[in-house]
Amino acid sequence: MADPSSYRPKPGQIPDSPGVYKFRDEHRRVIYVGKAKNLRQRLANYFQDLAALHPRTRTMVTTAASVEWTVVSTEVEALQLEYSWIKEFDPRFNVKYRDDKSYPYLAVTLGEEFPRVQVMRGAKKKGVRYFGPYGHAWAIRETVDLMLRVFPVRTCSAGVFKNAARTGRPCLLGYIGKCSAPCVGRVTPEEHRELADDFCDFMAGRTGTYIRRLEKDMMAAAEEMEYERAARLRDDVEALKRAMEKSAVVLADATDADLIAVAEDELEAAVQIFHVRGGRVRGQRGWVTDKVENVDTSGLVEHALQQLYGEETGDSVPKEVLVPALPEHPEAVSLWLAGRRGSQVSLRIPQRGDKKDLMATVQRNAQQALGLHKTKRASDLTTRSRALEEIAEALGLDTAPLRIECFDISHLQGDDVVASMVVFEDGLARKSEYRRFQIKGFEGQDDVRSMHEVIGRRFKRYLQEKERTGEWEETPAPTGPVPAPQNDITDPGATDPSATDPDITDPGAVSGTTAPDPDAEPREDDGRPKRFAYPPQLVVVDGGQPQVAAAKRALDELGIDDIAVCGLAKRLEEVWLPEDDDPVVLPRSSEGLYLLQRVRDEAHRFAITYQRAKRAKRIRSGPLDAVAGLGETRKQALIKHFGSVKKLKQATIDEICEVPGIGRRTAESVAVALASAAPAAPAVNTATGEIIEEDDGGTTT
Repeated sequence: MADPSSYRPKPGQIPDSPGVYKFRDEHRRVIYVGKAKNLRQRLANYFQDLAALHPRTRTMVTTAASVEWTVVSTEVEALQLEYSWIKEFDPRFNVKYRDDKSYPYLAVTLGEEFPRVQVMRGAKKKGVRYFGPYGHAWAIRETVDLMLRVFPVRTCSAGVFKNAARTGRPCLLGYIGKCSAPCVGRVTPEEHRELADDFCDFMAGRTGTYIRRLEKDMMAAAEEMEYERAARLRDDVEALKRAMEKSAVVLADATDADLIAVAEDELEAAVQIFHVRGGRVRGQRGWVTDKVENVDTSGLVEHALQQLYGEETGDSVPKEVLVPALPEHPEAVSLWLAGRRGSQVSLRIPQRGDKKDLMATVQRNAQQALGLHKTKRASDLTTRSRALEEIAEALGLDTAPLRIECFDISHLQGDDVVASMVVFEDGLARKSEYRRFQIKGFEGQDDVRSMHEVIGRRFKRYLQEKERTGEWEETPAPTGPVPAPQNDITDPGATDPSATDPDITDPGAVSGTTAPDPDAEPREDDGRPKRFAYPPQLVVVDGGQPQVAAAKRALDELGIDDIAVCGLAKRLEEVWLPEDDDPVVLPRSSEGLYLLQRVRDEAHRFAITYQRAKRAKRIRSGPLDAVAGLGETRKQALIKHFGSVKKLKQATIDEICEVPGIGRRTAESVAVALASAAPAAPAVNTATGEIIEEDDGGTTT
């Protein structure tokens, strides 16, 4: 625990202008971000007597080891920078709202030549217009089904659309009149886009125009005695009215507003948002958060506004935002919202009338959401806390292991040997911290030696980060030989982008970048979490006494003696400790054992997924992979031109040069690679035992 006076800035050093400040811990992680109209006055509040601070603020300042700030010219700039830093650094002491579900939206892909209406979840995409969010996907589909009578917009996938265009036959919706069938040319792209625009206008709340137009057309058809057409128009009007009835009128027509309500207690808060467009409730969503900082209702509202509109522009920000309490600086927030929208935004508290009544409804929803969340989470929090306490007691740890790292080795008969590292913090998986390794120190199958190599490489990186950030003055002398630096530690997908695991959420992991070279020049510290920079309180290895001994030996060789190690053997689910001849046996009903099993199983899943991906890539490789500079596109062009690798192998260099994009030098390389390739083992039909031989056209038995 740090003493705030040890890093308190000198008097007069802090400016008295607007700005944003960051508190960092001893590992240089950003743990809190805040903004201030006057930095000097705001930061002075953190360095008063600890007894006078709020308990949460006291925890934050004693966890921090330094503070820094950035001066800006206006409060609006401070608001924008604070939002950017909170999103970038994910500070542990800042309020972070969590969506209590993934809400579905009704989306229209206006960026496509033939816009499509569909249900979408997740991050918003460019060129797509969204309506909602909605509580249930079925509610969207019912509304769309009613509206397709009047606005027969395409709803099919790209594959169905292309297949219909190829065959010249529309899908079922095209035959029953719920799609204008642009796939077969029944309407032009311009006519179909006009239908999509009308659909969007109706969903945006401009409903009266279309109802009146259809009613007028219906009356005209009746006067001309076109009774069948008049009946269809009557049914269209009824369909639109039923679609409108699904969202009740709550405010005056043409009112666009978002209503935000907050329900809170000492520990948690819930936020509910109603989206009103055209006077009707078009969407609803809710968030919950832990109150990890000392924040009141106005602060919670400001955080909610940042999260709600931080990525939105244009009409996604309504003309009016109604809140239960104004932020600390409402003028700055209003200007920020106006900048996001492109026009003036009214931010206020409803005082009377329909808007106040609707706000009371939103408030009741927030109270119910908070009560439901606490009911769901109470047992979960209790269980996780009990599990960590049981592990600490069973292993003789001084404190509960808030960060647990588990390692597993995976291979297939000694080939494609890989390892995984998974991380659990506070009993929950932290998938952005997952890492995976390739074993390159030796060939063959040796789980004990592999475990030693992986543990050594992981914690060697930890020591390098610790030394680079200046957390120690001198390197402790190792007690044994230190493994040579390995630069082949990879983030998920680093050496094999095609094998990226979908569970990985680290942006750097999926980009295909390798881990930094330990001999490279140290980079400027920007506060982002570094790979392998955080030490765990407990290392779990998948295995018994030999694997545990190997992991402990790797830590001893690096001079690390403050990290506990244990192993979980699969056969009897025994927990092994270093230098103990007998295992620790936890009760089968123990929550601690269940947590260790979940950690071990997750490490096994992550390792075997990576190993299977590497094996699949190796099996798929062929003689053309050895040709330097020959990419996937030209490989496919060669196979398509000749029909098979066997025919390509029989072709002359001049014949290979006839393939578009293949020059003579490449053709010579292809011929050499195919000539030197060893003949592949014949494939066998496992059902009949027959050998499958490849001929000019494909395969025969």
